Amino acid sequence: MDIAVAIVLLVLIVFVIIVLVRSVRIIPQARAGVVERLGKYQRTLNPGLTLLIPFVDRLLPLLDLREQVVSFPPQPVITEDNLVVSIDTVVYFQVTDARAATYEIANYIQAVEQLTTTTLRNVVGGLNLEEALTSRDQINGQLRGVLDEATGRWGIRVSRVELKAIDPPHSIQDSMEKQMRAERDRRAAILTAEGTKQSAILTAEGQRQSSILKAEGDAKAAILRADGEAQAIQKVFDAIHKGNPDQKLLAYQYLQTLPKIAEGSSNKLWIIPSEVGEALKGIGNVLGANAVQEQASPTPDVVPPSAPAGADGQGSRP
Repeated sequence: MDIAVAIVLLVLIVFVIIVLVRSVRIIPQARAGVVERLGKYQRTLNPGLTLLIPFVDRLLPLLDLREQVVSFPPQPVITEDNLVVSIDTVVYFQVTDARAATYEIANYIQAVEQLTTTTLRNVVGGLNLEEALTSRDQINGQLRGVLDEATGRWGIRVSRVELKAIDPPHSIQDSMEKQMRAERDRRAAILTAEGTKQSAILTAEGQRQSSILKAEGDAKAAILRADGEAQAIQKVFDAIHKGNPDQKLLAYQYLQTLPKIAEGSSNKLWIIPSEVGEALKGIGNVLGANAVQEQASPTPDVVPPSAPAGADGQGSRP
């Protein structure tokens, strides 16, 4: 009898533990749970502690309410110019309604993938290859708008859609690389020509400025030399007039000037001004006057010394 009571008590204790375990639930943060009562939707559980009716209420798997990132495998897409490109897409979405995500769609991740592929083919199919490569923002915006509108009734909000890679065929890639290389070479040639042209312009401008400055310097130097010569001539002229030179001084200056006329090995012909003849005539007159003065001056008598006695072999007789 005691053993039977112990078994019953043990069974009761196990049953109570099972009931407590099935009735008490703790929902983590950023999670949501859907409760069904007798197979029918009853409520959505928010984060925190909650109680369920054992064997009556059933808690479905928790849903993640955080923003999720799903990367889909590359999808072949045909562009408007009939080229097949491989496009990698990344979708950022978030579950906003746990009830709709549970009952409106069986697998919302797979549904988002298929919808993204279909929308991507529709959008890129209306663009050529160059537009598809250069219009990523436009494609992303169109994809996000279509996906967000379609997934709204599933309790999902699509925040962003990014094209991770757009890979054209290898033959097109080679052609694009050659075109880009030719474009870079052309730009390099243009930049080199522009640099050479600018350098030549700057060099010519520098030479022009240098010539102008040199000419201005030569002109100023010539003016200064002319001013100096004019001042020197003026001073000489003033000094001559103040000194009142006579004919002798002028004749002497002309004589000093004559050797300068003969300077240089190529001088074959001398041109002597008439003033030089007048100066020589004046010098002759001066020299002639000096000679007349010397002749007119008395010559002192010279008394020869007496010969010593016995110089001729004849001595005086005593």
